[in-house]
Amino acid sequence: MKSPILAVFVALIPLPAFAHATGQGFVALLPTGPYMAFGVLIVALSMILLWLLPQRPLSRMLPGVDLGAIAAPPWLRRTTSLISFIVLLWMLYQGFHGPSDPVENALVMGFWVVFWMAAVMVQGLVFDLWGWVSPWHWLDAPARSGAGRKGGRFKPLFHLPTVFGVWPAVLLLVGFAGFTLADPAPDDAARLARAGLIYLVITLVGCGVFGPRAWLRQVEVFSVLMRLITRLAPVARRGRRLRLGWHGHQLHQGAGCYRGTAVLILVLLAVGSFDGLNETFFWLDHIGVNPLDHPGRTELVIPVLTGLGASVLGLIAVFMLISIAGERLARDDLYGVSPSRMITTLAPTVLPIALAYHGAHYLPSLLVDGQYALIIANDPLRNGADLLGLKGYYVTTGFFNNRDSMQMIWLTQAGVIVLGHVLAVILAHASMVTLYQDRRRVFLAGLPLALFMIAYTWLGLWLLASPKAG
Repeated sequence: MKSPILAVFVALIPLPAFAHATGQGFVALLPTGPYMAFGVLIVALSMILLWLLPQRPLSRMLPGVDLGAIAAPPWLRRTTSLISFIVLLWMLYQGFHGPSDPVENALVMGFWVVFWMAAVMVQGLVFDLWGWVSPWHWLDAPARSGAGRKGGRFKPLFHLPTVFGVWPAVLLLVGFAGFTLADPAPDDAARLARAGLIYLVITLVGCGVFGPRAWLRQVEVFSVLMRLITRLAPVARRGRRLRLGWHGHQLHQGAGCYRGTAVLILVLLAVGSFDGLNETFFWLDHIGVNPLDHPGRTELVIPVLTGLGASVLGLIAVFMLISIAGERLARDDLYGVSPSRMITTLAPTVLPIALAYHGAHYLPSLLVDGQYALIIANDPLRNGADLLGLKGYYVTTGFFNNRDSMQMIWLTQAGVIVLGHVLAVILAHASMVTLYQDRRRVFLAGLPLALFMIAYTWLGLWLLASPKAG
């Protein structure tokens, strides 16, 4: 590698995984430099403004309002969950026996496009969609009611210690990332179906042995991630009531009570950041690959896994240094905060960055693959149905061949990234206010993270505009 330090540093920029941008030729012609400078300036000015304004906790900076009681009965969520489970089984069947073309297969489009691209965006930008469509939620209802047991409540065979926290989910997230980034064909229908079936069996066995509630809160990685991401949504459920507020208003109650939650968030950022770097000419050049003569994913398994591991460990190390530096700057003889508390307090504030990059990075792919997903939904059984009135519809990619449309797409991506960083700045500042009451210590404690976020913004926008392979 020509510059390993620079390569690893760029790898820490959070770009979401599993998508490939298109229309890069027109992006290269756009005046991205001024846009990038303007985005960085907005983030920097937002930091300065927050330091000058009265110091307020998050509950006052991002307030919420009560919308009233939820009208939907509890059984409705269990019913939609059971329907989702049945759909999942059907999708796995389609993976084994459906079309081999990924864009025509319901499992491939359903998992990567509908779930991983679109549903995650809805989860963080609107409301807790996963609470309605999770294929596992229905398992928890019989356990709570004591179904299948005489004389009372269902008891699992073994107790899953809370001391484990969400560390099992952290390991599963790393494994999922390895499959997604390093596997030769993660979009192969049969290959994805085998992986999905194995995960399905593990989840069902885990829920049966340790109980659905503990397994879904500590181990099942998608449930754990969705529970975190929905903390950014403006619509929140509190018991039987709904609340509406600014994005991120739910984080004043914290991101989670389980150990390892902060590390899970950082791993999520690191996984996405490496995938963004993994696509660029910059990275391919540094691992000795000609981007115009790409050898294929099979030849890059070791470099990809090595880069993924370095990104995960590197981001965690950098965030630890930032937290320790902020704590040391703000410490005095009378009051101090432990580094571990700083990390657990600050880590949730970068969730908006992860969600923003998720939406920005996936936007081009969603514009195309979303059309394929709609075509499948129009005739899911391939029996000539026309459920959505899309019979005869042809997928279009013409917007990638037009400079004006590509400029609009890129500016939308850049705007989302900048807004995500601004929200992260607000959350970080409010978190500092809860730890330190006076303005001086709030400024000193947040200074290392503020500088890091400014660098994040510039490098993230630079990677968004960088030439990519694939």
